Amino acid sequence: MPRFEPFSALRYAPGSDLSRVLAPPYDVLSPADVDRLRSSHQHNITFVDVPRGGGDRYQRAAQLLRQWREQGVLVEDPEPSLTIYRMAFTDAAGAPRVVSGVFGGLEVRDQGAGGVLRHERTTPKDSTDRLDLTRATAANLSAVWGLSLASGLTEALAEPGQPLGEVVWDGVKHSVERIVQPERIAQVAEIIGRDDVLIADGHHRYGVARIYRDQVREASGRSDTAAELALTFVNELSQDQLSIEAIHRLYAEVDPDALRQRLAQSFDFAEAPWPTPDSLAQMVERGRLILLWPDRRAEWLIARPGAFEGQRDLDGAWLEQALDGLDHAVAYQHGLDQTLDRVVSGAHTAGVLIRPTSLAEIVRTAREGLLMPPKSTFFTPKLLTGWLIRPTASLS
Repeated sequence: MPRFEPFSALRYAPGSDLSRVLAPPYDVLSPADVDRLRSSHQHNITFVDVPRGGGDRYQRAAQLLRQWREQGVLVEDPEPSLTIYRMAFTDAAGAPRVVSGVFGGLEVRDQGAGGVLRHERTTPKDSTDRLDLTRATAANLSAVWGLSLASGLTEALAEPGQPLGEVVWDGVKHSVERIVQPERIAQVAEIIGRDDVLIADGHHRYGVARIYRDQVREASGRSDTAAELALTFVNELSQDQLSIEAIHRLYAEVDPDALRQRLAQSFDFAEAPWPTPDSLAQMVERGRLILLWPDRRAEWLIARPGAFEGQRDLDGAWLEQALDGLDHAVAYQHGLDQTLDRVVSGAHTAGVLIRPTSLAEIVRTAREGLLMPPKSTFFTPKLLTGWLIRPTASLS
């Protein structure tokens, strides 16, 4: 099972306006988002985490990180700690929720070695950016999100730690607390170490950590450096600790009649109203998907009896099976309004709204060593970047 360890974190100095220096994860930010965040404060984390410019942008990010440390913008904790991170919000059903997890250093393990598991196939993605940034800064700036299959973590984090700050971001209250007591650190680490950790978000980040670990091992001849661990937020894999939304499908480079005919082999159709937020709840209640056309027509997709016999109860897997062999391109979009906008724009042949993945399927994925189709889950709320930075080993 994986090790989970405390570390001496770099944090913004006490008194910093966290609402102006933190940012959402780099991979959900548009260029306009980065512009807005950078204009909010000269020390916004995106200046380091989303470097811009030419080939020297990573070195400039590293230099800026050093300057912030020298100037006292960032200060290092005097002792190793774990950091509790809580997100309080109202979910899509109107229920109040609090997700509580903990930041620490999670062991970087080889693929297939067990202990840290993937839960879905990943789409091809250029990892050079994150690797180059890690090599230049010798730091973990953005966290992997892991789900602990061990029970008891939520209860172990219930007692508050030393408060370090809070912000309200897009209606979500984010707060962090530091744990420094050795006995409590040991308790949390022991719980996480009892069972596997399933990567919920940050598969590419974890993959980069593995590459970087191997490079440090080769350069140093050691396997006991800080590169053996990666900055990770871990919370418990349980119903009350997860808020999962769907990532919908957009289809292109296919004739609309051919697409509909192929879907008709696995689904029956029924006229549906143009979707609203209520439609998403109806999809779950009725076990249906919704097919969208650019002329603002919508149709229920009702799985035919036996069409997916032996297949897992995953809409993404159903659609992959239904369209297998049909030449087409697929894109992914989170959010109802964003998906509708992209379909109506005419940039895609059609779209399909799918249902969120159930907790039961996520647990099954972990226990049976299976992988879901790409973009099967969208975990919310998203972790903010900048609460803490984890220094790692340098290649030089």
